[in-house]
Amino acid sequence: MSETNKVALVTGSSRGIGAVIAQRLAGDGFKVVVNYARGAEAAQEVVDRIAAAGGEAITAQADISDPAAVAAMFDTAERSFGGIDVAVNNAGIMRLAPIVEFADDTFDQTVAINLKGTFNVARQAGRQLREGGRIINLSSSVIGMRLPSYGVYIATKAAVEGLTQVLAQEMRGRGIRVNAVAPGPTATDLFLEGKSPELIDRMAKMNPLERLGQPEDIARVVSFLAGPEGAWVNGQTLRANGGMC
Repeated sequence: MSETNKVALVTGSSRGIGAVIAQRLAGDGFKVVVNYARGAEAAQEVVDRIAAAGGEAITAQADISDPAAVAAMFDTAERSFGGIDVAVNNAGIMRLAPIVEFADDTFDQTVAINLKGTFNVARQAGRQLREGGRIINLSSSVIGMRLPSYGVYIATKAAVEGLTQVLAQEMRGRGIRVNAVAPGPTATDLFLEGKSPELIDRMAKMNPLERLGQPEDIARVVSFLAGPEGAWVNGQTLRANGGMC
């Protein structure tokens, strides 16, 4: 695929799945905006890897829970590259605890980033994306698993799927497709942190392919939705989870 005149913005793309998505889209020919909240050095490393492979990218710092920062990030992308065609809502956090023990400040932080942050970026993308653009939100296949301690995380991701479906309808007449990707357990720092090897192995075997997903597995699905072959998919959640649920 050649998308040499198109631009993709990927939130939370200094590491993990987001970094691999940014590099995949750059490989597809997109100019890429690598967003980060903290960790400028890691974000620059992603940009450097893209440049070394012949692509073009910039970093853009923004806390996505802040609407003004999100608007400024979009403006920076437009000034740098002339417009935006794809917005990938990847940034998120995973804080786990039983619902009855979940602290108020942790609840507020989780909602601020996973739900409000996704809303802020999707809203701004709906305002500024060029005709025929794509909004791709990251949900989670854990929604269907009902795992103890995941209640608040699941609640935010279920809300993201609802926003995705409605925004797809509201973009009528502009050719903008809005979809979500719901990874299953994926081998990233976000997933692996705090889990025992036994728990990781058990979760890896929950799907019939009996392995954890890799960031590249998720990036391929995002690439499909961002590219011309995904043009007829709209208002959907694609569960990239190896058949887990």
